Amino acid sequence: MAADSTTHPPHSPDPTSEARTAFLASLKSVGSNLDADLRSQTRSRAEKDDEAACKQGNELEKLADQGRQGLKEVGDLQNWAELLERDLLIVEETLRLADEEDMKNGKMPAQQDGPQPSRLRRWF
Repeated sequence: MAADSTTHPPHSPDPTSEARTAFLASLKSVGSNLDADLRSQTRSRAEKDDEAACKQGNELEKLADQGRQGLKEVGDLQNWAELLERDLLIVEETLRLADEEDMKNGKMPAQQDGPQPSRLRRWF
């Protein structure tokens, strides 16, 4: 029998099969490399985003602290203003009572129309 030159021995792989296997291996390699690169880039971006979020969180915390301090100062200022107002009301009432006492004792003339002299003038 004559050997057919177009047939392949049973143990030798088919060239198309070899090419397909090599191509698939090449695709897997490229895919793995791309996957590794994308994972690395994603991890890097996530770390940068985390750092930016942390920095922004710290800035917002500082802003909130400044706001709390401002509100505390406003509260302190309001408290101070209320104390000052109370003290001024006491001074005003004291001067009114002193004026009444002076008018009763004849030390101060009765009020007239027009501008009044300063109540404090008599003390200085």
